Amino acid sequence: MPETAPNCLKCLHFRITWEPATPRACLVFGIKGPRLPSLEVFAATGRHCPSFELKPGLK
Repeated sequence: MPETAPNCLKCLHFRITWEPATPRACLVFGIKGPRLPSLEVFAATGRHCPSFELKPGLK
């Protein structure tokens, strides 16, 4: 389990929806909203996102 919130922008499952009201999305959790999905997961569960996967080619 990660000790800090992962950076959704570097996650394989993160998507931009291009919808003004819900611009950020997570494919694993089915979350769409104005905040980063990792913040929504933490708010709902009290734990940092367990599904973070680094996009290929990133460090």
